[in-house]
Amino acid sequence: MPYWLLKTEPQEYSYCDLERDGSTVWDGVSNPLALKHLRTMEIGDLVLIYHTGKERRVIGLAEVVTQPYPDPKLDDSKRVVIQIRAVRRLPQPVTLTQIKQDGRNFEGFDLLRLTRLSVVPVSESHWQRLLELTSGIN
Repeated sequence: MPYWLLKTEPQEYSYCDLERDGSTVWDGVSNPLALKHLRTMEIGDLVLIYHTGKERRVIGLAEVVTQPYPDPKLDDSKRVVIQIRAVRRLPQPVTLTQIKQDGRNFEGFDLLRLTRLSVVPVSESHWQRLLELTSGIN
């Protein structure tokens, strides 16, 4: 199963907002590589929600609930969206500092390599390590 990390500005839309809403359309992605990643998502893929800005931490878990489809608010078939639903808040958020300090376990992780990318694939080994850092949820 593919795993992903989606970045969001918490003052614009936080994991708390996703919990309140239950699900949301994930839109606003314009970077070509991020859009490429969105296009490959499948129903059931798991997603970590990462708060950017001052927080810089992985905060919650979500699931993709629709196939990618063209953003209905735009007249551009290349701009796709997905819908995700909240699964659970992480017992303990994982900060960017923690990830950087655990460097050897996160070698090649696009969160560290491509810092402006808003849709980041997460390898199985990186996913498992992130879960370990949150107090071991699976």
